[in-house]
Amino acid sequence: MAIDARTKEKALRFRELSAEGALLLPNAWDAASAAVIAAAGARAIATTSAGVAWSLGRGDGQKMSREQMAEAAARVAAAVDLPVTVDAEGGYGSTEEDVAATARAVVAAGAIGLNLEDSKAVRGPLFTEEEQAARIRAAREAAAEAGLPELVINARTDVYLFQIGATEDRLDDVLERAAAYAEAGADGIFVPGLLDLDTLRKLADGCPLPLNVLATPGGPSVAELTRAGVRRISLGAGVARAAYTAARRATLELLTEGTYTALDGSLDSAGLNSLFG
Repeated sequence: MAIDARTKEKALRFRELSAEGALLLPNAWDAASAAVIAAAGARAIATTSAGVAWSLGRGDGQKMSREQMAEAAARVAAAVDLPVTVDAEGGYGSTEEDVAATARAVVAAGAIGLNLEDSKAVRGPLFTEEEQAARIRAAREAAAEAGLPELVINARTDVYLFQIGATEDRLDDVLERAAAYAEAGADGIFVPGLLDLDTLRKLADGCPLPLNVLATPGGPSVAELTRAGVRRISLGAGVARAAYTAARRATLELLTEGTYTALDGSLDSAGLNSLFG
């Protein structure tokens, strides 16, 4: 597969952004949300699997196919002139071959990175360190064979999100997984479900990979997370949920009050049209 120079440049730029400080990623789920996020000043685009799945009429948790994920990723990548990293969930299959096929699909879509989860299903169990390391290695090798060895692999561990194991053992578990994932070729470690600043500091200090977290309302600020050593902060499905909440709020106001104030301050059609040339 021939990968154009611009895609490689985006992959390298994404790596630079991750090294310059905390990279902020409000996640997109379709071409329009990506274009709006880019126009607002984002320096890179990440997708949310939940948002993509909902837009397709499916629930989250690998209920869409690899092909549907890749098609959505391609639409996002075509809509913006920014690096795009894709939420590839658990790789759309348990085997190394499944993950390799997913990495190839992400590269073919024009994206420069992917998230890969170590959970086998919602709430667990997780792949062992050795199993997930082999899956990461397969993704790395497949990306190189596809012409993009620079693919940024963000290894997600769900130890804290799904509360795997005893509370006092989770930090050591994540540190051990991060070391194994780094050796296998991962570029970052994503630990959703963890926002305790003291634990984040310990993790950032002992981890061989840049630390990524999922920000949530009521959680620490960007400044606090950055001081704790976090290098990448995303909103996950938060922006998509906010958009669907806005749709529900406007509908309820129309049906119950007969008014339209929920639409005040909305982006206008001309502005949105202009995002697509």
